[in-house]
Amino acid sequence: MKLFNFRKVCMIRADLEHEIPDGSRLYFAKSADLKREIENSLANTLKKYDFTEIVTPYFSYHQQLSVSSSEILSFSDSTNHTISLRADSTVDVVRIVLRRIKDRNLKRIFYIQPVFKYPNSEFYQIGAEMIAEPNLNVGLEICLKFFEEFNIKSSLQISNIEIPKIICEILDISIDVFEKGDLSEILSTKHKWLRDLARVGSMDDLKKIINLVPQDLKKPLQDVLNLALKSGVKDSKFALLYYSKMRYYDSLFFRFLSGNSVLCSGGNYEIDSLKSCGFAVMSDCVIENILKIKEGYE
Repeated sequence: MKLFNFRKVCMIRADLEHEIPDGSRLYFAKSADLKREIENSLANTLKKYDFTEIVTPYFSYHQQLSVSSSEILSFSDSTNHTISLRADSTVDVVRIVLRRIKDRNLKRIFYIQPVFKYPNSEFYQIGAEMIAEPNLNVGLEICLKFFEEFNIKSSLQISNIEIPKIICEILDISIDVFEKGDLSEILSTKHKWLRDLARVGSMDDLKKIINLVPQDLKKPLQDVLNLALKSGVKDSKFALLYYSKMRYYDSLFFRFLSGNSVLCSGGNYEIDSLKSCGFAVMSDCVIENILKIKEGYE
């Protein structure tokens, strides 16, 4: 029988005593000040738009409604039910407001809190939900004001989750193709309109393609165009075959991108039969972006 080496375990623990695990976050001095500054700034802006703050538990019973089980850190609670560390806030926030707080006038909610994903990653977010109010343009407006205040340069990219779903119905294929991001099967089809959809980059491209696609795709594409026009961002980009990993998003969806980083994302969804929308600012990426600018790296 192999003996338990207590001395070796103690030595390993001593070696790791001051180590920070990969995927963890550490903010100190300037970065900690900046984190608090952006949180306070966006919180004040959200309050001006009649949002109310909420702080939800780190633990959840239904994270599988939001993200893939492969991303969830799960374990058993005292009654042997599966419980998870919060990997996303949207479903929890909406259901807590609707089922526990039960205030019919409480429709606009925001939160400043981290999420955790397998195997050991943590992400800080500033998120907002508009329950029973699927007006995504309001979220875009708030995000644009925030980025302007901190002089953050980013590209607005707009998608519509309905488009991949409709294409799957037309071609009789699985949504897995879009979930995995492997579009080679899609682009190898005989349908020219489908290849053209993948190449849409500008608003002019989008206006042209609306007249060339099957009837079922015209409205979702028009919704994308309308959101782009309402945003006032003339150089909006489009990812018309994009499919979000967040399971609840079901139609219009946007992202603000800087290099390889997603600074913010949001979209329309339906939870408990209520059409709603929300967005989240990725605090860690925003902080990194601002510090690079201040230190002259960009």
